[in-house]
Amino acid sequence: MTPDRIRIETLSGLTVALALVPEAVAFAFVAGVHPLTGLYAAFIVCLITSLFGGRPGMISGATGALAVVMVSLVATHGVEYLFAAVVLMGILQIGAGIFHLGKFIRLVPHPVMLGFVNGLAIVIFLAQFEQFKVTGPDGIKQWIGGLPLIYMLGLVALTMAVIHFVPKITKIVPAPLAAILVVAGLVIAFDIPVPRVGDMASISGSLPSFSIPAVPMTFETLKIIFPYAVIFAAIGLIESLLTFNLVGEKTGTRGGASQECLAQGGANVVTGFFGGMGGCAMIGQSMINVGSGARTRLSGVTAALLLLSFILFASSLIEQIPLAALIGVMFMVVIGTFAWKSFTIIARVPRTDAAVIVLVTIITVLTDLAIAVVAGVIISALAYAWNNATRIRAKTEESGDTKTYRIEGPLFFGSATGFLELFDPRSDPERVIVDFMDSRVVDQSALQAIDALAARYQEHGIRLELKHLSRDCHMLLARAGQLMVDSDDDPDYGVAVHYGVRIGRFGGAH
Repeated sequence: MTPDRIRIETLSGLTVALALVPEAVAFAFVAGVHPLTGLYAAFIVCLITSLFGGRPGMISGATGALAVVMVSLVATHGVEYLFAAVVLMGILQIGAGIFHLGKFIRLVPHPVMLGFVNGLAIVIFLAQFEQFKVTGPDGIKQWIGGLPLIYMLGLVALTMAVIHFVPKITKIVPAPLAAILVVAGLVIAFDIPVPRVGDMASISGSLPSFSIPAVPMTFETLKIIFPYAVIFAAIGLIESLLTFNLVGEKTGTRGGASQECLAQGGANVVTGFFGGMGGCAMIGQSMINVGSGARTRLSGVTAALLLLSFILFASSLIEQIPLAALIGVMFMVVIGTFAWKSFTIIARVPRTDAAVIVLVTIITVLTDLAIAVVAGVIISALAYAWNNATRIRAKTEESGDTKTYRIEGPLFFGSATGFLELFDPRSDPERVIVDFMDSRVVDQSALQAIDALAARYQEHGIRLELKHLSRDCHMLLARAGQLMVDSDDDPDYGVAVHYGVRIGRFGGAH
């Protein structure tokens, strides 16, 4: 690694560490736990995933998507049950990595990805407005106003301007870091009365210590934490793997989804035993990191170690950083993350894809990421199945007492009914050939449809021949298997069918 690369990675890590502090504290408040619980999670999860994750440059830590689900468990059973649930969450995520479940993220369609990106960008944007509130004498948060509000808006604008113009002047220092230093310097030098990191909570603390969650080791405890752990694991992996793909698109690098699942799981197991609230990938901080030029694991490790040093040694200094500077950084992340091209894409793509983009965006903002992605995938899958169901058709040719049906389009559960409607045994001649050269038999519903077709023709005393079906189909068709005509150009593919048996391409059961 060259000295210039080390400089870029280190400064990127410093920028990320500064941005992690208010996020971790804010999400701890959302979950109803002590700020250090969020900071410890940010440190541990960031460190472990940076070292062992599937995508160098990704940043993980305490996130809002998990915090909003955690609050119910904490309020009902206490923080120790949260720690136990986080440990179990990590074990489930490790299981997902061992069984290579991360590969299924490739089933997420691009419209869902666009909706995910846009939804999270809006969530990050809206979350910054909480920083424009201060706790009043009565303990209730209220919006700041008057001169402090004007100062804060001006500093946010200044931060964004510095981030915009610094890259045009120099690339020695990452633009977000330069903006934070400039704005913090002005606020401290002129004692400008605006909210600072220390106004949220003190970040001073000691090293996180190992502790087994103080919960009864009983089946009743498992019944309480298991549903939460499943939800935590699902949300964490979905957000992490989608961020994993997004970072890959931004950097043009390859990575291991299963490795990322293992790293996320291991990180959450450890953080649960060290008093952390758990976490997953953070799209905002990841975009800050790769946008600052980071491409290796060094930046994430640096961010984690600097965050720990803030807690141990530099809390008084970090607490002086104005929130306006960090808000400005996050606003620029929003601008860079939001898929602005989706406004033009919506007008050109099929209506179903456009609806998925909008729906996933709205659900992400109103509920949570996991529900949004699952809804988007289901709608996309149903739309795909419907489109393919309408593609089944047949070209017919008649010659003497023979009629040939040349089937086009996939034959599966969605098109099985349409397939049967193509034929008319009552008026067909004595010999019927069904040619599947331009079709493909996909599932058991398709095989059942072929068997049903054979039964219809048998009832009418018509000779039926099936051509260009794979050997799988020959072995698996119950009634129509003897009607197949072998030829040298028969296709060769497997079909998942009866009793869960899959006949492979060489005819063996798997």
